[in-house]
Amino acid sequence: MTIDARGERPGPFRSIVDADRASEYRRAGWWGDDTLGQTVRRWAAARPDADAFVSGHGRLDYAGYDAGADRTARALVEIGIRPGERVAVWIPDSGTVHAVMVGAERAGATVVGIGARSGLRDLDHLLERTCATALVTLAEHRGEPVAEVVDQLRAGGRSFQHLVVPYFEVDAGGDITADGVALRGADGPADGDAIGADDLFLINSTSGTTGRPKCVMHFQNRWFYFHQKAVENGALTTNDIFVGAVPAPFGFGLWTSHFTPAILGAPTIVFDRFDAGETLESIERERVTVLSCVSTQFIMMMNHERFEHVDLSSLRVMFTGGEAIPYEKALEFERRTGCTVLQFFGSNETGLLSGTDLDDTPERRLRTAGRIVPEMDVRLYEGDADVTASGRGQPACRGPATTTGYLDDEEANDELFSSDGWMIMGDVCTLDDEGYLTVVGRTSDIIIRGGKNISAGEVEDEVATHPAVAMVGAVAAPDEVFGERVCVFVELRRGATLTFDDLVEHLDGRGTTREIRPELLFVVDEIPRSVGGKVAKAALRAELRRRLLAERT
Repeated sequence: MTIDARGERPGPFRSIVDADRASEYRRAGWWGDDTLGQTVRRWAAARPDADAFVSGHGRLDYAGYDAGADRTARALVEIGIRPGERVAVWIPDSGTVHAVMVGAERAGATVVGIGARSGLRDLDHLLERTCATALVTLAEHRGEPVAEVVDQLRAGGRSFQHLVVPYFEVDAGGDITADGVALRGADGPADGDAIGADDLFLINSTSGTTGRPKCVMHFQNRWFYFHQKAVENGALTTNDIFVGAVPAPFGFGLWTSHFTPAILGAPTIVFDRFDAGETLESIERERVTVLSCVSTQFIMMMNHERFEHVDLSSLRVMFTGGEAIPYEKALEFERRTGCTVLQFFGSNETGLLSGTDLDDTPERRLRTAGRIVPEMDVRLYEGDADVTASGRGQPACRGPATTTGYLDDEEANDELFSSDGWMIMGDVCTLDDEGYLTVVGRTSDIIIRGGKNISAGEVEDEVATHPAVAMVGAVAAPDEVFGERVCVFVELRRGATLTFDDLVEHLDGRGTTREIRPELLFVVDEIPRSVGGKVAKAALRAELRRRLLAERT
């Protein structure tokens, strides 16, 4: 059964998973019928005054979390959002964004999760791509009045029916405005055709090797399953206190701040944007036990002047991932804090394929991606051939943590899945006799900056819009903190000139998302080409190494 342009299915059901698969996984205990909205409701009854979220705006307890979700649900229903419609949510991480996501679930709407750092062009693309009928955001977004952003979107031809502005950080009973009108609504639980555990509850974006971001379809059961593995590997309990340094619209942030803490009934400290000093002070002040962040973030914390002066002794475990763990840095973090560094290996699409746990040795925890998860049925592929027996290839999986693929994108799904239905990643890995996976290379044209996958093709598409640029090639430049940075080589049109500041000004004017903007620019006489006329990336990487070496000598 297919999803139509408005996200609806015939009849009241919106399940996006195969019924046989759902039955099998329920029998195994990996999936169930609970949703996060039901879970939050139970904690609101059992622990109403317990903190759910702590941020720079204040504290939101479980009663407030529940009430904020209800108020959102009632507001969406009041403005005419129907079950199955898509609601874009563009809000920095906070108690508000989590309440809005649960409220959309209770109203039966699918959330389109848009990263707070997304620029105008990505915002416009995702609104168009997902057919979102409402945009939920704050009155001011990252210092800019949201009304001005909406005016720019509509001037560019993007139409959506409703603009909804909530705020729950201090007062869960505060106003929600829709299209400029305050909606108070009635008190009490919101009753509607709510999202189920197998339904399309969220669409978020991910970078591909070319073109605009792809839209990944999520259902809640895959994240309830992920939660089970997190509890098992990290010995997590209701008594833990979490810091979620990665925002919720992204896969890592979904389990670390939206699902696992709420399922446990535990508090989570979240931030509008990551700041190393603020994170360190929050860990000390709140006596945080579980830190979830990408490698770049914990390195920035170690490099911060406050690191030596705050008490981090409460930390018990740090979950990291999104990029290769720097062994020496992670070992130093463990030594200086006393916590244990763990990771899961996977992606927004696959969930997890492998993971480390508290019983693993430091060598296993920090030099491998952990032991493969049996029920994820991990295999290694070379092309379309299963080469698991060889111990080296592209990892693939099919199990309870995987998504169902990309929204209305047959070409992308053909690349994502093998012909026999396994979801394939773009890494090259080895698998040893004890089941430990180690990442040894990458096949896709992706730059991983601070744990964020950046499409080299998307960078090239943006830079190529500058009138001075004849040809461009984007590659990853090594960086001690961020792992990799975005570097572009540019061949200019005859008689043209280009400076780095010129390029930045041009991309600013286009509303290009900051994360994909180049940080290094090299203007060359000619971009090297392969036999087929494509940019020869290997030659560019070699040239980059030569230039960086020359700078150091």
